[in-house]
Amino acid sequence: MDFRLLRRFRADHRGVAATEFAFIVPLMLVMFFGTVEFCSAIAVDRKVTLMARTLSDLTSQSTSVGDTDISNFFAASTGIMYPYSTSPVNATISELLVDSTGKQATVVWSKGSAPRTVGTAVGIPADLLVANTYLIFSEVSYQYVPTVGYVLAKTGVNLSDVAYTRPRQSTCVFYSPKTSCT
Repeated sequence: MDFRLLRRFRADHRGVAATEFAFIVPLMLVMFFGTVEFCSAIAVDRKVTLMARTLSDLTSQSTSVGDTDISNFFAASTGIMYPYSTSPVNATISELLVDSTGKQATVVWSKGSAPRTVGTAVGIPADLLVANTYLIFSEVSYQYVPTVGYVLAKTGVNLSDVAYTRPRQSTCVFYSPKTSCT
């Protein structure tokens, strides 16, 4: 057996860098794209929160709203989603009335992608249950589908948020022509 050939083989380091590169590059690419997708998902989640708050805030500033106003509120709030697509957005604005016992909120009117049925109960945080008061309740959900599906969920992640505001200019926000404030 030729030990010189074996020693020479052990001392040869020419292919080590290429081998290390081949092992490390895929891991680094996954980490890079994972970070990009994760940051993008966080940005979209923040925009969903802003959209929910904007819908609620715009509606609560009115004394009465009609279909045109509601359409304008949705148009203004979907502008927040730029540069992301607005097609996976589902948004709903509802007005809730807390009953005289202060224990339950029910829908007075509702408009949007998935409007709630008038008169149905809605669970809200306990600190908002003030007897005989109205609340503007907005709900926004967004199906975020990552660009590189192998890093995050391929089918997407459902991002959602809600916002509550009290009417600012009056006791309630009148939705014409079907509701009235009592």
